[in-house]
Amino acid sequence: MALLNLASSKNRHGRQWRLLDAIVAAFFAALLLFFLLVFSPLGDSLAASGRQTLLRSDPRHRGRLVALIEHGRQAVAIDACPADMVDHMPCEDPRINSQLSRDMNFYRERHCPRPEETPLCLIPPPNGYKVPVQWPESLHKVVTDLMVGIYIYIYIYMCSVAAIVLISVCIFASSNATPEIWHYSMPYCKLADRIWELALILEIWHDNMPYNKIADRKGHQGWMKREGPYFIFPGGGTMFPDGAEQYIEKLKQYIPIAGGTLRTALDMGCGVASFGGYMLSEGMLPLSFAPRDSHKAQIQFALERGVPTFVAMLGTRRLPFSGFSFDLVHYATYFLEVDRLLRPGGYLVISGPPVQWAKQDKEWAELQEVARSLCYELIVVDGNTAIWKKPIGDSCHPNLNIFGLNLCDESDDPSFSWYTKLKKCISRTSSVKGEYAVGAIPKWPERLTTAPSRASVIKNGMDVFEADKRRWARRVAYYKNSLNIKLGTPSIRNVMDMNAFFGGFAAAIISDPVWVMNVVPARKPSTLDVIYDRGLIGVFHDWCEPFSTYPRTYDLIHVDDIENLVKDPNSGKTRCNLVDLMVEIDRILRPEGTVIIRDSPEVIDKMERISRAMRWRVSVHDKEPDSHQREKVLVATKKLWKLPSGSQ
Repeated sequence: MALLNLASSKNRHGRQWRLLDAIVAAFFAALLLFFLLVFSPLGDSLAASGRQTLLRSDPRHRGRLVALIEHGRQAVAIDACPADMVDHMPCEDPRINSQLSRDMNFYRERHCPRPEETPLCLIPPPNGYKVPVQWPESLHKVVTDLMVGIYIYIYIYMCSVAAIVLISVCIFASSNATPEIWHYSMPYCKLADRIWELALILEIWHDNMPYNKIADRKGHQGWMKREGPYFIFPGGGTMFPDGAEQYIEKLKQYIPIAGGTLRTALDMGCGVASFGGYMLSEGMLPLSFAPRDSHKAQIQFALERGVPTFVAMLGTRRLPFSGFSFDLVHYATYFLEVDRLLRPGGYLVISGPPVQWAKQDKEWAELQEVARSLCYELIVVDGNTAIWKKPIGDSCHPNLNIFGLNLCDESDDPSFSWYTKLKKCISRTSSVKGEYAVGAIPKWPERLTTAPSRASVIKNGMDVFEADKRRWARRVAYYKNSLNIKLGTPSIRNVMDMNAFFGGFAAAIISDPVWVMNVVPARKPSTLDVIYDRGLIGVFHDWCEPFSTYPRTYDLIHVDDIENLVKDPNSGKTRCNLVDLMVEIDRILRPEGTVIIRDSPEVIDKMERISRAMRWRVSVHDKEPDSHQREKVLVATKKLWKLPSGSQ
């Protein structure tokens, strides 16, 4: 019975709690070690510090680095940008734009830093980045940032295990509830409660991640939802919660969507581009845009899906398109700019506010008055959807001047749109020569290969068009058969032609499962209208500035005559450097994506040096056998690399 006396009981309980303390301490030491290994910088702080010093260096140091890379006097590697720049868009940077005026959404438009203010570094992929789901599966499913989710759920799991261990201690204490034991166990019970709170808080952080934010805010409208490691796109939208497919079927009752009469469409404020995605299956080629706004990654999701999309804001400037280019415009916000872009005989569709919307009777009446002032024919009002048809010609405009709207001056070029202020006037269709109205141009696909009358903007334009068409058919055959470019496979979906001219490259790969963003340099002859007349899409852009898209957008980027993109076409002087241009190409190219560059042997040698400084795999080839030009072809692949663990 001596073993049951008070003194021996004290000694035994003292030894038991010292052992429990040791077990709990060992468990938390292991937990701490786990987080140190997974999340902490550990030994990479010096490297990160060095990178920051480079990125913040003065313009003279930057200029010397550019010269070293271009001239290849010594091997130089361009460093990686910090981890917080994984989604960096230089001209749509919220940290800069948030300080600008919000009047007419000016702060959401393009505001580009000077080249010397831009870090000379390579945008890293996000932690856990994977090559996107291939087309056509990508239209309905994209990969989430799985590794981040794994780390978060491991953390939650470890917190839960820790709490369970400590709760077990509490249960043991309560079952042996002497005052001394209970007093001794109270800190563990409080700690268990706190760890449960941490686990719950972390789940909220995960739900507040930018990618999840769209699903949370718009899931009830059918934009997207999360299923395991994927985001699924049911096909809904703000103005068509029953689905884009049913919505388009409704539009087809009033608009000739099928049959080739209509081909190009502009979707304004597109969300995750479900409307554009479903229009592709109707044989139309939509181009969707939205600003970088509170939904964060909506355009990024659309591009991951393989839908033609880019970032833009209709605020104080014209959109970077040629005049009278689109056969259909969906969901307009500024009627006069829409009128500049819509072909005569084209269709305008507005769904949602203010069309027969509660408490917006005045706005709906004003919208109808503006349409009448522009001589648009109201086709139908079906629920909250209104459809108009644009007239052919300018004859009725002077007679309907309720809002003080006049025709623009005859000197105004409706295709002049790069950094051009919006004008409160009606663009003259008579200012553009040739046939370009819906019904006057050939139906799709005949319009792709028929020389548009607007090709006459170039001297001997019709002959140049035919020669350009034959040239690109030969070149694309050479790319596929001799250079083994994976055109025509699911590996390549999003394509850009940086110097598109008449869109010959895009036309030559029209049978492949791709879409092509045709870019016409803003300082070159305006051939973008020819591209749209062919039933293709594109934008104006100045390649001495970053492009308006997220990092990792394109699977293939093609550029012919790259050196001329950085030169003034009149003086021939260099306006910016090729290193900055190549770094921008790297930003918008996906890991494992392909670049094709055509230029003179001297320029290609320089491009090869720059490419190697950016970690690309490079090969240089002779031109195709039938070419009479003095040029070479560089083919490069962007490697999938990751930041060191301490830089994440």
